[in-house]
Amino acid sequence: MNTRLTKYLIVLIFAFFFRNTNAQEIKKDTTRHQANIKEIVRGKTVTFNAELTPLRQIAGAPQANWGYYWEFGDGNYSFEEKPTHQYKEAGTYITRLSATNNYDDGEPPLTRPKKINVPNNDSASVDDSILDEPQNLISSFDGFRIQTNRDPRPNEEMQVIVSYANDKEYTTNGKLYLFFNEKKFKDKNFELIDIRSYHNEEEVQENFTAAIPSIKSKDKFIRSTGIGTIINKNRILNDTTRQDLTNSLDTAKLFYHDYKVWNVNNVKKNEERNLFFTFKTTPEMLKDTSAIITIRSIYVPERGVNTHKIVEKEMEIVTSHDPNKMAVYQTFLNYRLVRFKRLKYKVKFQNNGEGPASLIKLNVEIPEMLDKSTLKVIDMYPKVPLCPLNKEVNYSCMDTVILKDKISFQFKNIYLPGTNQKGVKEKDSTKGFVKYSMKFVKNFHKVKSSSKTEIIFDKNDPIITNSSTSRFKPGISIGVKAGYNHFFTSTENLDFNNLTNNIALDTKAKGFFLGATIAPYKSYKWYYQAEIMASRQQITSIGTNEIIEDAGAVGFPTLTKTKYDIELLKNYIDVVPASIRYNFNAIFAAGFGVQTSFNYYQKAISKSDKKVFLYQNGQIREEITDLAEKKEIANYNKGLNLNNYGLFLDVTAGISRIGPSVGLRYIQNFNEPTKQLHAYVIWKF
Repeated sequence: MNTRLTKYLIVLIFAFFFRNTNAQEIKKDTTRHQANIKEIVRGKTVTFNAELTPLRQIAGAPQANWGYYWEFGDGNYSFEEKPTHQYKEAGTYITRLSATNNYDDGEPPLTRPKKINVPNNDSASVDDSILDEPQNLISSFDGFRIQTNRDPRPNEEMQVIVSYANDKEYTTNGKLYLFFNEKKFKDKNFELIDIRSYHNEEEVQENFTAAIPSIKSKDKFIRSTGIGTIINKNRILNDTTRQDLTNSLDTAKLFYHDYKVWNVNNVKKNEERNLFFTFKTTPEMLKDTSAIITIRSIYVPERGVNTHKIVEKEMEIVTSHDPNKMAVYQTFLNYRLVRFKRLKYKVKFQNNGEGPASLIKLNVEIPEMLDKSTLKVIDMYPKVPLCPLNKEVNYSCMDTVILKDKISFQFKNIYLPGTNQKGVKEKDSTKGFVKYSMKFVKNFHKVKSSSKTEIIFDKNDPIITNSSTSRFKPGISIGVKAGYNHFFTSTENLDFNNLTNNIALDTKAKGFFLGATIAPYKSYKWYYQAEIMASRQQITSIGTNEIIEDAGAVGFPTLTKTKYDIELLKNYIDVVPASIRYNFNAIFAAGFGVQTSFNYYQKAISKSDKKVFLYQNGQIREEITDLAEKKEIANYNKGLNLNNYGLFLDVTAGISRIGPSVGLRYIQNFNEPTKQLHAYVIWKF
């Protein structure tokens, strides 16, 4: 029976580890598209075109299409498919193309920069109709803006444009900061591999130590950190102009690992400038797919003055390039602290049609652990008011319809242009988003939650987004454990001083322990647990032996009575390096694992008390005191030694995930004593 139980436990342990390590292999398509830059030069005017390989459509996704980003080598850029650019000066310019394959299952193309020779043709006239459209930085973006050519994808390049403008009435000399790689992620998400400047921006070294800001209120925190409500698709923060520069820099340093600083000089009135960056996303970014990450920039228009502007760019980590996507802000949650917090999501969409959309429905799946009645719409684009309850209106608004397991965000009576609509050049005007949050329900389990969105433009077929997942951190739960050990052992080897000569003894054993456990906090099903316990085992044996001799030592019949008293005391440490446990529900749980015992102190005392009496006619007469004898032998053993080890299986009942619970454990040891029962109470914190 013991052998069968041992084999059964070994099979269970092997099966569990095999189940968790035999992960499904995911194949990654490494097919690389090809792209070549083509140009037509007419004097100082150049028309660009891209020669690209055919797209490979993702099954079930909207029509695959290319996204374009061009740098012209003179500080200007374009997101058009076939841009025409007019250079101000003759010369040689290095042009770059970064194409993004939307709804395509291959890798985006790597394009070699190409030199463009613009001739010095003074007779060439300037065609005002093809001049690059201004960014309208000051009027539309408060003179400060961050853009990207695509959302970050693991192990892929991404272009970032930081644009700044002088809204003063005079020429200024300022400073520009760029912060990246948020500290809330374990691994860095970006590697900065290239910087391209065209207005003599001078990179400088500036060391400042981030001090924890004094935050007196939520409003002050929002103003100082730049974490505010999004007011447009480029996530420009409300009230971008700030006054406390030291606080803004300190706070940014608290949130980000890396930063760069530049001096910008001689920025003329209304002048717009662009600074270009190439970031390489790291392979480690993959573990946080569907999360939202940010980069932040601070622009100081005049050096030596505290007045500054802050802009932050939100980006969703993706596995494929799709403008219709869903992301969650908190990808890893602390289960102890989320009960009174809100989980925040963002759904982005883009109209890829040939005409405008007037009705857009975002049917969002809501995880069971969230309370739909606590829905709060944080922000949206297009920016419209919420629709009145149970009332039809003819103006633009957004309605929220709560269903059984979904919430439908419905933009009504709006005008969202399509990317293929005639006359639409600004791709960002075809995009929108909804940001919302919810609280957790009263009782929810520690399991990951997944949500995705069904996007419907007017009466077109629905588009299904990616799944956005939040997981709980394991957390640490320290437990207190106490109980009683019972050993199924014989007394044959108890008297190792050989006083009893194998006589029958009345043996009593006591074994108590007190210890601590460490495990993940409130795990839902499977989890690991380690234990350490200080144990004491005390065994006492009492016996009496009587010997009648016809001719004793005095020549008369005698009765010899010998009383034996043996005590064995062991102090040892029980260690469970790892056990595997499973909570069946909120009451019952079970576990199995390995337990080892290390003996660090042992004391054995054997006592005997012999008395001899005259014995006649079956009656005890007087004691012969000269023949009385008492013996006591004590043995001590100190030092840490492996005493025993074995496999165990146990069950608990109570409040299974945190305690208090009572448990009973059967241990099959490989040394004597081979059988052991371990009854305990446990309470975790």
